Amino acid sequence: MTEHLEQADWRPILAALANPHARRLFAAIVLDESPGSIGLSPSKQRQATAMLVRAGLVREVEGQLVEQPGVFGRVLVAAAEPRATGPERFLDERGEIDRYPYDATERRALLRLVADRVLAVDEVLSEAELNERLATFGPDTAALRRAMVDEEILERTRSGSEYARVADPAQ
Repeated sequence: MTEHLEQADWRPILAALANPHARRLFAAIVLDESPGSIGLSPSKQRQATAMLVRAGLVREVEGQLVEQPGVFGRVLVAAAEPRATGPERFLDERGEIDRYPYDATERRALLRLVADRVLAVDEVLSEAELNERLATFGPDTAALRRAMVDEEILERTRSGSEYARVADPAQ
């Protein structure tokens, strides 16, 4: 089984089927026709075969290409997994911020989520310590730190050397 199938990633499948040579070859394999009957040069057929194998659509068995059953079903099952809601939906699979919401309320909720994960309510951190913790959310720690201060989620000393959570009036 390929890595793509284990991850149930649709991208390599779509890329293979978007290629007209790979698509023709796949059709021939599914219809039990001879791959030689589709009129591809040996070079084009090798490229199309490699693309289909990488996508996990076919495999070679005893010198013949055979369709991999269940590929589409696995991709559809993976796509049906519930998506994150709330501010977590702005985090990628590694937990990094992959985009900032346009809506100010959602942006604030995302920044509050970050603050909740990196800094306890009564904790005071140096800028270096805070940057180290914020780095888990992406490379631009300065922008993230500034946004949290601008939204009054964090406050900093006048010198900018220490940071703490602002007391949440709702708590």
